[in-house]
Amino acid sequence: MKQLPLPVRVAAGLAVTAVDRARHLPEKLAELPVTMVSQALQLSMRLQQQMTELAIKGDSALSSLRPVEETPEWATFDEDATAYDATPNLNGARSRFETTKLDDADDTVKDDPWSAEESVIQRELDNADEPPAALPGYPDLTLPQLRARMRRLNVDELSELVDYERAHADRPEFVGMLTRRIGTLLDQQ
Repeated sequence: MKQLPLPVRVAAGLAVTAVDRARHLPEKLAELPVTMVSQALQLSMRLQQQMTELAIKGDSALSSLRPVEETPEWATFDEDATAYDATPNLNGARSRFETTKLDDADDTVKDDPWSAEESVIQRELDNADEPPAALPGYPDLTLPQLRARMRRLNVDELSELVDYERAHADRPEFVGMLTRRIGTLLDQQ
């Protein structure tokens, strides 16, 4: 049998497709609102992304016109503080640093709350076990200070810190952070 010409075959294919689509039209009409909402949300997200990209480019361009502050006014550190924050405790409780009995002969310690705090910490350190050699002063570190310093430690040193922490203060956030760092280092090896 001889094949029909191409235009006839294309016309027959179009007719079959039109009938098939007409048969599925009720299903498509039910899906139409959902499709329209989905496309509107996609368009909205694309616009938001483009606006953000333009804002980033604008910030980059404008930052070259403004001089950079050497030290932002919002950046303060404990070492920079010049005055003692004497805000009262709401529940009336006093910390162990405020209730410490100080030597009468040492007026500088009485007047300076930071010195009082340091003397209490020093007395606690004198009575405590030897801190880990991996990180001198570890018992006095805060969580952010430990996070900054632990990146230079190896797995053995971190394990020593975990053991010391569990034997002494056993602070869950410290133990968790140290064990996660150990896991990260082991994964990298």
